[in-house]
Amino acid sequence: MAGWKLEDDFVALVADFGSLDAVFALQGQRITKDEISEVIRLERAGVGYYVKRYRSNGKGLRRFSGRTRVMTECRNLKRFAQWGIPTPRVVAAGMQRQKGSFVRGALITRELVGTCDLSQLALTRDPRLANPDWVRNISQQVASITRALHDQHFTHNDLKWRNLLVNTSDQVFLIDCPSGGFWWGPTLRYRIVKDLACLDKVAKTCLSRTQRLRFYLQYRGRQRLNASDKKRIAQVVGFFEGRE
Repeated sequence: MAGWKLEDDFVALVADFGSLDAVFALQGQRITKDEISEVIRLERAGVGYYVKRYRSNGKGLRRFSGRTRVMTECRNLKRFAQWGIPTPRVVAAGMQRQKGSFVRGALITRELVGTCDLSQLALTRDPRLANPDWVRNISQQVASITRALHDQHFTHNDLKWRNLLVNTSDQVFLIDCPSGGFWWGPTLRYRIVKDLACLDKVAKTCLSRTQRLRFYLQYRGRQRLNASDKKRIAQVVGFFEGRE
């Protein structure tokens, strides 16, 4: 993805999103910032957009890696859409290299209107979490999304509640996946456990054990646990022990 691409459906925004230079000159509401990237939000014609600008691909050899965060995140969002997983639309993306080293990159996505991430709901003890029907519906959607990823031999690698959005129509969306990828064999099995453990890390603070078990059964598409399910659940529950 060396260079820059504005998706055909958004050519009317070429003045703002038509080049890396233009994108890095944009001003907007800062959402996040760290040593690698920043995210700003802006509006054009009443529509919100999120601009994620990377100033680094990481430390050491990551600067020269052919696998860049911005390239990976863009491809993964497009994969999610192809797999039928609700996710933000990619508006534009690209990057710049100099002498083989990553210089900068950016990814622009269209805002998902009226959404809130699940971690915020947990943090504020949102009343919806006390509604068993609402929880069952959201749980089924998250389970279906997670299963769709894993059926492709793909893991998110940061499948936390903050990367799952829900809108006012109770539809769940998956976002923010710069480190996800394809795996096989024992590595895939380990990373599947990691994905499930990341989800359960917050779930155990605000959902009942019955609700957490129902999620796993929804994920597996079955009514009862078998021996392999019980072994995996033990791995999920114990995944972060001694790591925090």
